[in-house]
Amino acid sequence: MKNILVSGSNGQLGSELRELCNFYDSFNFYFTDIEDLDISDKHQLDFYVKSNKIDYFINCAAYTAVDKAETDITNAFSINADSLKYISEVCIANKVFLIHISTDYVFDGSKNTPYNEEDAVCPISEYGKSKLQGEEYVKASGVKALIIRTSWLYSSYGHNFVKTILKLSKERDSLTVVFDQTGSLTYAKDLAIAILDLINDNKLEAVSFDIVNYSNEGVSSWYDVAFEIANLSGSKCIINPIETHEYPNAVAKRPTYSVLNKRKIKNNYGIIIPHWSVSLKACLDKLLGLY
Repeated sequence: MKNILVSGSNGQLGSELRELCNFYDSFNFYFTDIEDLDISDKHQLDFYVKSNKIDYFINCAAYTAVDKAETDITNAFSINADSLKYISEVCIANKVFLIHISTDYVFDGSKNTPYNEEDAVCPISEYGKSKLQGEEYVKASGVKALIIRTSWLYSSYGHNFVKTILKLSKERDSLTVVFDQTGSLTYAKDLAIAILDLINDNKLEAVSFDIVNYSNEGVSSWYDVAFEIANLSGSKCIINPIETHEYPNAVAKRPTYSVLNKRKIKNNYGIIIPHWSVSLKACLDKLLGLY
């Protein structure tokens, strides 16, 4: 029986892991959030990990308010960076394998071909800088770990672009959505399955440290995604494309191109990744069934 700790379990990815837990009989899960486990408290972390004999630590906890992070810098770095020092030290002391979730925001978006794991990092927002520093703390610590960089995460849980567009497209006659940011959606359920399969199939036992990219296959703009949501949900809402500089509420800079190359996780770890449109439909079917 493998004991798996999931921090940030009330978020999108954590919630998907919780939903899937019954399909993995050989795992014993410990789902925590800030109320249960403060990842910025090393002593609390060590006590929890030691007392529950944790084997794998899936760190889904993160400060994800990208625009707010531009001014709330201290808190963003405390959660996304400093806590990783403590988590890494505790994992080393207790011989725990760490799976840490990172982001495409560690890149500046200046490429026009998909980013691979060896490309130079250069975050252009405080959020991106905090996530990169967290990565660097993990790597420097020497802990056995897998860092997974993902992008454009969404789920049937929590707050995200897909749920927002689905709601607004039912309430309004038209919407404006940026078309000059290009990337790849990631259905949190697909990522959750990939993580649990990596553990279940013992594909991490020989890993000392690695960084991999994961997002759904295919490429789109936010406009393309919004158009597909309206189409699949049967909405008559007109989706109009705009440029990023026309979007009124953006504070932080976003990478204009953040498509991730998934060759490494597919070839080295045997992970099969669905196309974003297929997964989007699956998530929308679930959401629409709730209404």
